[in-house]
Amino acid sequence: MVDLSRRAVIGLAGLGAVGTAISWPRLTGGDIPGRRDDALTVALFGTQQDAAARQGLVDGFQTLHPNIAVRIVAIQGQDWGDYFAKILTMIAAGTPPDVVTVATEGTQLFASRMAHPIDEYVQRDAADMQEYFDDVHPSLIEAFLYKGNLFQLPDNFNAANVFYNTKALERSGMGRPDDNWTIDDFFTLARAMKDGAEGNFLPYFWNNRLWGGVVPWLYINDTSFLTEEKAPGGEWLWDRFYPNEAPRGGGYLWEGANALHEQTIESFEVLQALVEERLAANPAQGGGNELVALFSRGSVGMTAAGGFWAQGLYDAGFANEDYDVTFFPKMRSQRHQFGAGGYAMMETSKRKEEAWQWIKYCVSIDGMSIAHPKPDSSLPRKTLNDKLYGAGIGPKHWEVFYDTLEKFPTTGPMPAPPQQAAVESALVKNVVSTITNGKAGVRRGLETMQRDLEIALGGR
Repeated sequence: MVDLSRRAVIGLAGLGAVGTAISWPRLTGGDIPGRRDDALTVALFGTQQDAAARQGLVDGFQTLHPNIAVRIVAIQGQDWGDYFAKILTMIAAGTPPDVVTVATEGTQLFASRMAHPIDEYVQRDAADMQEYFDDVHPSLIEAFLYKGNLFQLPDNFNAANVFYNTKALERSGMGRPDDNWTIDDFFTLARAMKDGAEGNFLPYFWNNRLWGGVVPWLYINDTSFLTEEKAPGGEWLWDRFYPNEAPRGGGYLWEGANALHEQTIESFEVLQALVEERLAANPAQGGGNELVALFSRGSVGMTAAGGFWAQGLYDAGFANEDYDVTFFPKMRSQRHQFGAGGYAMMETSKRKEEAWQWIKYCVSIDGMSIAHPKPDSSLPRKTLNDKLYGAGIGPKHWEVFYDTLEKFPTTGPMPAPPQQAAVESALVKNVVSTITNGKAGVRRGLETMQRDLEIALGGR
């Protein structure tokens, strides 16, 4: 069993006043989703605008399944723990959703507590599902296995790659980095960008968060801030759908703190050196909201981002030729980090067959195309990315997004155990102090991080 976060406990304690406790008027009286209808209820982590944007998906689904009514409900929250608590509130109120959207950050939390494995449905419909698995890299599927069971099918993903400003690259006098460039090459390019710049300029901008923060720098050094193992099981999946691949086991297990591993220390020393030499931002300064503006006006040379950023830069008026993308550099390895998302079936659902048909439709070619008409995320189906990024929006080397999986097959999801919210907090709150107190301060900072991670993991 997984300990609920403080926020989840508070959410449950307030069940007597569901409508006001979570500030969601649709959860009061006769308007509670599912109370007076027989619709398949799909909950998503987002706003009412996000829910409205799924109408095309609902229409497409009902073309195939006209007898299945669908209700989309949006749940806003600060993090996955908050979202989880509100789902629990709906269950306790007798209005549980049938399907929920879950990203990597929440996959194991939901799998360990309230999601229903979809193994039986995938195996039953194996003939129909084969073409999906043929089009999806196994690393993305592996991310949604937990202790031998499959809980989700990915319908979007984003790997953390290096986006660079082409004008900053041109001013540096250097060419596009080779795919297998090294950490030394990264320092060389960053220094050249700095030397060629005028005014306020940062060669590398990054944010202190789980995705795209320190984790890419750990993964390229073949390490992480948590230990990583593979659960047994999963043969039913690998043998049937990926017979030419070596079996990958039953999913990731992140059960121990690893902040004091030699290679973890080394990666943090790299970040400390970048910040000290003013080649990288102090992640305590600024956030993602200002990054697009800084990048578009040439004040930032490189940053970590994923395929989702192509649409963001386009919306900001940034021309395709003004930026490009490449892989993270190599240290001991060149493993990359990704995050993915998909729908999970609820254990409490009384409409599991309808829920499966929804999940199945959402990962179909039609469903995925309807859900992502713009390049706001990379798609697990490799064949759909050509249309998504090859239609005039996106960097010249957009193939990097999917090649990250194919060229570096050990690329994996960000560490997100069931205690993800507490673990991320333990990581994030210690990063700045670890890298801003000189090289000698790195180990001291990581000792504190190790302690906090052990507490977050329940003493491990």
